[in-house]
Amino acid sequence: MIVREAKLKNGTGEQYSALDEAIQTAQFIRNKAVRFWMDNEKVGKANLYTLCKDLAKEFPFAQKLNSAARQASVERAWAAISSFYTRCKQGAKKKGFPKFKKHCRSVEYKVSGWKLSEDCMSINFTLWFGNWNSISILQQ
Repeated sequence: MIVREAKLKNGTGEQYSALDEAIQTAQFIRNKAVRFWMDNEKVGKANLYTLCKDLAKEFPFAQKLNSAARQASVERAWAAISSFYTRCKQGAKKKGFPKFKKHCRSVEYKVSGWKLSEDCMSINFTLWFGNWNSISILQQ
């Protein structure tokens, strides 16, 4: 698997604003998934994916984010929950209860919703906030 990380470089105010909105939406979905797990019994990964779909229907801003990016946020929440369960089974003293994120600074696109340019210096987003679809990146 190839992992690419990028930062917005020399973007417009609209691009930075749209990126912040996408990051906040991903954080919102992750936190809602953790809250749903806390409030309900016997919640599994499938239940969280259903919640993700329901959140997109309920909140218009959540629907603007690509479905794969929304699901990646749910997967992050599930990773924290399953790690907690693993530490409980192992009898660890510090179990690391899943926490809400308030300083999250990333949004994850896995397969769909983007395309890397030929020179690998810009990403074209197919589904995104705002009315622009290309940003220049600084590769990490």
